[in-house]
Amino acid sequence: MMISQKHFDVLDLLLDCLQGMSDPWALTGSLGMALQGVPLDVHDIDLQSSADGAYAIAGRLAEYVRQPVYWRESERIRSHFGALEIDGLQVEIMGGVQKRLPDGSWEAPVDVAQQRIWIPFGERQAPVLSLEHEARAYEFIGRLEKAQRLREFLQHG
Repeated sequence: MMISQKHFDVLDLLLDCLQGMSDPWALTGSLGMALQGVPLDVHDIDLQSSADGAYAIAGRLAEYVRQPVYWRESERIRSHFGALEIDGLQVEIMGGVQKRLPDGSWEAPVDVAQQRIWIPFGERQAPVLSLEHEARAYEFIGRLEKAQRLREFLQHG
């Protein structure tokens, strides 16, 4: 597992700053998966929340905002998106994430509270999106190689 001390330090800061937030949030992407034991190199930090939560996170971390939260839509996925930079690390915020369904409509926004689990992080707990949710999300947006790696990890550890 390749998580740098800087990642741990920034996560510690995030846990402090986002404590008690009314909108649920969780780590997603490589850091969330690596913290659950998946052998990955971690480069940035990804946070996921509701639409309102994305703006609340940016508000609580205003001094680090590099890209204010805005509505972003691509062919397969859309969300409220923003970016922070903390101690040289990119931290991406996604809120109200929706994936396009085969019929062209959009699924309901991800309910972070339903998909997150809490894992030990030092003396406290960190919220992460479950590996099962991450695998389904990657499958849904066509990133099948990543999804397969997660499925194999879930089966064999």
